[in-house]
Amino acid sequence: MDSYSIEQTKLLSYEKIIDELMTDYGQDILQLVMQYVHNLSVAEDLTQEIFVKCYKALPTFHFNSSMKTWLWRIAINHSKDYLRSWYARNVNATDEELFTRVKSGDCVEQKVIQRQQYDELARAVFSLPVKYREVIYLCYYEEQSMKETADVLQLNESTVKTRLRKAKQLLKKRLERE
Repeated sequence: MDSYSIEQTKLLSYEKIIDELMTDYGQDILQLVMQYVHNLSVAEDLTQEIFVKCYKALPTFHFNSSMKTWLWRIAINHSKDYLRSWYARNVNATDEELFTRVKSGDCVEQKVIQRQQYDELARAVFSLPVKYREVIYLCYYEEQSMKETADVLQLNESTVKTRLRKAKQLLKKRLERE
C-alpha cells in the first residue's frame, strides 16, 4: 500500500470516529456548552468548533483517558476560551433558551408549573460561578460519578466534592431568597 492510500485510510477512520462521537455525544456537548455561554446559537457554533478541534486532534489522542473524557475536556476548555475572548466580553448576544424536560400527557397547569420551577432552578444554576456550575452540570445533568467529574475537570475528587457541596449551599440560598 502506498503512502497516499494509508493516509486516505487514516482520514476515513478519523471521520468515522468523529461521526460516532457526534452521534453519541453531540447533544450532551451542546448542553454542556450551554451551561457556559447561555445562548443556544453561540452554543451550537461552539459545539461545531469543538468537533472540528477533536477531528484535528485525533492523531494526537493517546488513550490516556476515555474518548468521552477527552471530548468533555476539549469542550470545557473551548467554552472557557470563548468566555475569555474579546467577542464574548464585548458583544452581547442573548438567548433565553433553557432545556425543558416535560413529560407528555401532563396537564397544562402542571407543565406550566414544572417549566417555572425548572426555569427558576436553571437561572439559579446559571448564576453560579463557572467552577460550581460545571460540577453541578456534570454530576446532576450528565450523571457522572465524582471520579468521572474529577477526570473531566482535571481536579482531585475531594475538590469536586467540596465544590459540589459549596454549589448546593449557594443554590439553596439563592432559591430561598426567591
